[in-house]
Amino acid sequence: MSERPTEDRDLTVYEMVGGDSFFEALVGGFYQRVAADPILLALYPEPHDLGPAQTRLTLFLIQYWGGPTTYSDQRGHPRLRMRHAPFAIGPEARDHWLVAMREALVSLSPSPPVASAMEEYFAMAAESMRNRD
Repeated sequence: MSERPTEDRDLTVYEMVGGDSFFEALVGGFYQRVAADPILLALYPEPHDLGPAQTRLTLFLIQYWGGPTTYSDQRGHPRLRMRHAPFAIGPEARDHWLVAMREALVSLSPSPPVASAMEEYFAMAAESMRNRD
């Protein structure tokens, strides 16, 4: 009986964290913080219903970190700067976003390499979404 060959490749972050459930928990924790933060909540056109935004961010992060391409399948190319252009995102909102995301990430205790990669990405993404001084 022959053994199954092992894959000779690096795991994606999506695989390292165990798939969808990690991202659902991450984004769920983030949106709990958004709901309690007036600076962040003011950015949402429908602050009473954050569910659709939560779903979109979850699907985006799943795809970005190596999971299924459901986000692009449903919405096309992410075009993040363009999608966020209508919202006044200044340094204060950027900083609040980063704090909320970092707290949500820390609460899940990912491995140090995953935490580091995500922290680096979130810092870059938050700054690139800033469109006000």
